[in-house]
Amino acid sequence: MFDIGFSELMLIGIVALIVIGPERLPKVARTLGHLLGRAQRYVNDVKSDISREVQLDELKKLQSQVTDSARELESSVRAEYESARSAIEVPVQAAAADLQSTTAQLSETLSTAETSGKPAA
Repeated sequence: MFDIGFSELMLIGIVALIVIGPERLPKVARTLGHLLGRAQRYVNDVKSDISREVQLDELKKLQSQVTDSARELESSVRAEYESARSAIEVPVQAAAADLQSTTAQLSETLSTAETSGKPAA
């Protein structure tokens, strides 16, 4: 973060020793160390929170993409189903109508054969 070399640290230590004094310097150094540790932990917590938010945002985007893809797939499957259903339904209805007319003709032929007494063909 800061580019501080050993010579700069020595200069800071000598100035602190002169200004603060040898009796209070260990306590001040300990307090400063605790404060720096807290600051580092706070910065790390903020970084991890930001990272989590970015990941959450990416997951939400991914979820919306998957949802959109699923909707598109569902609509295309429904369209294919409807087209296949209509392609099959028309010939089936025609065959059913044909079968009904044939059945009606057969039953008519049987009923006329029974009333006239002739065996059916």
